Amino acid sequence: MEQKYIDESKQGEAYAIAERPENSKKLFLESYGCQMNFSDSEIVASILSQQGYNTTANVEEADLILLNTCSIREKAEQTVRMRLSQFKKQKEQNPSLTVGVLGCMAERLKTKFLEEEHLVDLVVGPDAYRDLPNLLKETEGGSDAINVILSKEETYADISPVRLGGNGVTAFVTITRGCDNMCTFCVVPFTRGRERSRDPHSILKECTELWEQGYKEVTLLGQNVDSYLWYGGGPKKDFAKASELQKATAVGFAQLLELVAQAVPQMRIRFATSNPQDMSLDVFRMMARYSNICKYVHLPVQSGSDRMLEAMNRQHTRAQYLELIQQAKRIVPEIAFSQDMIVGFCGETERDHLDTMSLMREVEYDYGYMFAYSERPGTPAHKKMKDDVPAEIKQRRLSEIISLQGELSRKRMESYVGREHEILIEGTSKKDPNQWKGRNSQNAVCVFDKMPGQKVGDTVQVHVYSNTQGTLIGHTV
Repeated sequence: MEQKYIDESKQGEAYAIAERPENSKKLFLESYGCQMNFSDSEIVASILSQQGYNTTANVEEADLILLNTCSIREKAEQTVRMRLSQFKKQKEQNPSLTVGVLGCMAERLKTKFLEEEHLVDLVVGPDAYRDLPNLLKETEGGSDAINVILSKEETYADISPVRLGGNGVTAFVTITRGCDNMCTFCVVPFTRGRERSRDPHSILKECTELWEQGYKEVTLLGQNVDSYLWYGGGPKKDFAKASELQKATAVGFAQLLELVAQAVPQMRIRFATSNPQDMSLDVFRMMARYSNICKYVHLPVQSGSDRMLEAMNRQHTRAQYLELIQQAKRIVPEIAFSQDMIVGFCGETERDHLDTMSLMREVEYDYGYMFAYSERPGTPAHKKMKDDVPAEIKQRRLSEIISLQGELSRKRMESYVGREHEILIEGTSKKDPNQWKGRNSQNAVCVFDKMPGQKVGDTVQVHVYSNTQGTLIGHTV
């Protein structure tokens, strides 16, 4: 999917896929929020396929309904609550139906769902999916079930995900879980736990298997992929205690990227999400060295103001961020960037807002994901800071940066016009059944007329002759 870290326009995404013919039970699985949640849903489907469940897109025929949830934004939580209310009515008509909540909301709200609101039977945190078979047995006995224990080791490295929905062309491979960065606005460290990395051998095995299954592009996923560090000794925070041999044979993210690029040389490789203070210039050097590593980075900054960056505990300054961007462009001249931006954070002034806009102009992002700050209970900002920017000012500032990003996106799309691009065909255009859609290395969406002999999964050369704000228009060369 297009690199959307949060997509609040969707109610959720349900999947159906033919699995084991011997399975008799039906699982309706709906995912919200980040790409990690969609990847986790594939792990859950794999675990439950061993327990007799095939997934279905028809909620009416489901024996088990699971919502994989997001706590990053208040709106995402409200959407899930509304959805659960709908399922509560369905459960009244079908008492044998089991309804559960997975993921970040499960971790954050825990017993509230079970004991206070009585919306669900099952609450499972992101590190407890292996326990689903046992928890479901508890619900079959008439009891509510909960497991939200966070782990320092769990990576699900040995579980082969069931690829849900999708196009059969692009796939996600999770390489890290959790986050140690403790940004003051963010709930992720509390809902997904400490940072840990997956064994590189299992990552290479999964990528190779995907290529053999016909997939043409893989996205390496993590809350912060740049922090990837495998040394065989546990969490990154304990690396200082590692043996000399472990340190000498450790694999960082740039090295992992190179290993994947070499293992599947004809497969496109993307990654998300990156954190500026952990990004190594070696990552950009790998991009320049290997043609199958896409020339695109999602690099959230959140604000262009040093004062706000410090308040957010972002661990980098405006100048450091811009220097990183400049060095990346020197190493990979054709590189593209996207951003996450928060407006109206605690204490944000008009000067801070203007600093954000000036940074956006300097970087010239291809696109971005922009939000008005909303308090998340349990975060340092919620505990220690005052949400003092009026709602109407937040909305005005948000409108201004969205408008500015629209101008920048159009300018970036125009820069691709008049050139040939290598496009991976991902499917049929939603607007015109006679056109394909795909993306170039820089993650820009391109549509072009279908030609005889072309099919989904093909990589074709496309001459781009026009553009809109967010789409390139071309024809096959």
